[in-house]
Amino acid sequence: MALTLPAADGLKLPAVLRRAGVTALLRRPSLLAAATILLVCVPTGEKDVAAAVHITPADLASLALVGLLALDLLRGRPARSAGQAPGLSRPAALVFAAVTVAAAAATVTSIDPSASLTGFIRLVQIFVLVPAAVLAALRDRTDLRVVLGAFVLAALIEGVVGAEQYLTGTGASYTGQPIRAVGTFGALDIMAMSGVVSFGLLAALALGLAERPGSWGRRALLATAAFLVFPLAVSFSRGSWIATAVGATVLLLKADRRLALRWAALGVAAAIVLVGGLGAGGGGVAERLSSIGSVSGGNEDHSVSDRYDLWATARAIWADHPVTGAGPKSFQRLRDSHAPLRLSSGSDAADSTIGFTREPLLSPHNMYFLVLSEQGLVGMVAYGGLFLSLLIGCLRRPGAAGTAAVGLLCWVLVDFLYADIGGTTTVLTSVILGVATWWALPARETP
Repeated sequence: MALTLPAADGLKLPAVLRRAGVTALLRRPSLLAAATILLVCVPTGEKDVAAAVHITPADLASLALVGLLALDLLRGRPARSAGQAPGLSRPAALVFAAVTVAAAAATVTSIDPSASLTGFIRLVQIFVLVPAAVLAALRDRTDLRVVLGAFVLAALIEGVVGAEQYLTGTGASYTGQPIRAVGTFGALDIMAMSGVVSFGLLAALALGLAERPGSWGRRALLATAAFLVFPLAVSFSRGSWIATAVGATVLLLKADRRLALRWAALGVAAAIVLVGGLGAGGGGVAERLSSIGSVSGGNEDHSVSDRYDLWATARAIWADHPVTGAGPKSFQRLRDSHAPLRLSSGSDAADSTIGFTREPLLSPHNMYFLVLSEQGLVGMVAYGGLFLSLLIGCLRRPGAAGTAAVGLLCWVLVDFLYADIGGTTTVLTSVILGVATWWALPARETP
């Protein structure tokens, strides 16, 4: 005789499972922050990431994290367990509020407020809501390790794909050859893989230094960081190279100054062996480094000269709108009326999927100039206060957990000299800002 369950039980089971899943996430919301990082690796197809807004799986996960913690607060549950401080300190609330007010003022006074509204929403998501949610999700050191581990895993996924693209000649076009590593992101999001790999490299380095010397965990994490140097190199991303070098240097100096000198020597030796001795893209890397200052003459690099021209364009737009800027998403509308005549119409992109295409230059490729042109002096003061408070707080506060926070934050701040927000991996910037805020601006401990 067959045994059957009542229909009512079958209806109740999914609800029970859903409640159990939500309860688990509320107890350890850092798992959702980790999911946000890992979902960045999900291919979304070749899309024009510069010209339009695209909602990615990682964006949805980040918004789910915001919604989950907002629901937790509305239900009256404390953000932390008994004896711990609440997640958002007064200084953190102040800097987040300043950024929100600056973006709102720029939107209201924009040359086109309706068009700037989507930009305002994006800015608040990236610089306020998601960092605050990550801050609230980090309740102990275990949560930090979950998030950093997700960075390492995402970097390994993209690094393996990128290395395979370089070795098999199936990547994006670089000097006419399909050798540029772009991971799962494609040629239209050319900087994404190098960013993910850089974050994972720094996270692995910080986690490895926190392990006991000689342990298998330390060896595995440091070996992971060493492996990630190769896909980062063959991404041919100059901005990511510089940002990673600065981030790793600051991270090592904060961990141990004598160790920093030792690792610097080992890093130089490893780079010589990897790039020079084994021929791993050595010519392309050397050529790419030498092109950073090439802005005139017969050997000028147009990607560099175009970037400098875009910066000049942003300054010209700011001169016409000095206080609150022209408004979010206004740079692309005002570019042609303020740009030098020599500025290129776009940048070339090519791979086996999209063929050859030309991407328009719709941003200044510098976050600071983007804020200056679109949000004016008010925005620069607000964002400057956010970045400086996080940097100073991470540098001044002692502790092993601070090495990862300061290394990743330095990467973002240096990369903002050569890039701005946009693309699939933008949400990772929010996670890093949340980690840095958790360490730099902690709330006071309650009795």
